[in-house]
Amino acid sequence: MADEVLIEVDDAVAVITINRPEARNAVNGAVSAGIAAALEDLDARRDVRVLILTGAGGTFCAGMDLKGFLTGDNPLAGGRGFGGITERPPAKPVIAAVEGYALAGGFELVLSCDLVVASEAAKFGLPEVTRGLAAGAGGLVKLHHRIPYHRAMELVLTGDRVPASELREAGLISKVVPAGEALTAARELAARVAANAPLAVVASKRVIVESATWPAGEEFARQGEVLSTVFGSADAMEGAAAFAEKRPPVWRGE
Repeated sequence: MADEVLIEVDDAVAVITINRPEARNAVNGAVSAGIAAALEDLDARRDVRVLILTGAGGTFCAGMDLKGFLTGDNPLAGGRGFGGITERPPAKPVIAAVEGYALAGGFELVLSCDLVVASEAAKFGLPEVTRGLAAGAGGLVKLHHRIPYHRAMELVLTGDRVPASELREAGLISKVVPAGEALTAARELAARVAANAPLAVVASKRVIVESATWPAGEEFARQGEVLSTVFGSADAMEGAAAFAEKRPPVWRGE
């Protein structure tokens, strides 16, 4: 994973940091490969329940490394799409902790996360059309499902940058915090998620993500297939027992 991507694990929460502050954390092949490898590892670890994606040096991510693009660098390295996440996010929940800019591919990384915590000074945008490109790493297919259609179309076609407060009002951002506090707030949110039963959390995320394409009339049957292992798990019994005994549950992930 080299130095372009840093990993820190503490109390069931893993923080993945894009570490190219001199390039505003622009995504190149090394970053994509590093994030992809991290997701493979962290998704399989029993001691990790929630992931946070952030950027070093006060910026989340300014998008694809255009200088690398000109020299043939591959920002899709790692087999999970742009940035190692946009086409195949992990099974576990991911929180974006955004300071500074989340532009172009950086915004598309945000759209690949399940929850978003942003600094009040953060700026978001899909300016690809201003560079003769298009938001092909998820912006065009995801944004209009997260915010109103016409607002999404305006952002895509103009390339405008918008503040975190506007996207909070549109429902895309979970929480807006003072500048410099996005990661701290994301850790607090992650802790709340990590306190819950891991099998139930992963299955719940899966149903929400996959049900968007389930045929009408099959929702409950397909949901039942996903949730059957949850209701039959040791953790389900532990949750009921802990409630009856008025004590905190001790989750085993089984």
